[in-house]
Amino acid sequence: MTRLTLILFSMIGTTLAGSGVVIALTTGNDTLQPILIAAALGVVLALPVSWWVAKQIS
Repeated sequence: MTRLTLILFSMIGTTLAGSGVVIALTTGNDTLQPILIAAALGVVLALPVSWWVAKQIS
């Protein structure tokens, strides 16, 4: 299940980080710090989400 989690993390992490950046930009936060925070939150949130999705698949 660890391998599946890592494979899913590569896709889910990119998606959530990108979504966070889009949300930051559409709310008017167009400086570097809010964009990096939004991307980092997306990556951190992707860890448990990837584990949960892998658990549901296997």
